[in-house]
Amino acid sequence: MKIYIFIVMLLLIGAFFIISQNNLALKETGNLNKFISLYSAWIERILDNSSGAVGYVVKMDWLPNQTEG
Repeated sequence: MKIYIFIVMLLLIGAFFIISQNNLALKETGNLNKFISLYSAWIERILDNSSGAVGYVVKMDWLPNQTEG
């Protein structure tokens, strides 16, 4: 449950950050469309970066080297 709350908070903070950085008044249709475009691009970048990070972690060698003894 805490993970879901964290994800929702992250998404809301991201939305507020996009709105404030672009001075968007969401009552206007043009601004709402711009917000949706910017927000979806941001989500897409998060997913791309996450998949890259997961791919990197999966490819790492996690087992210790075996030594001859």
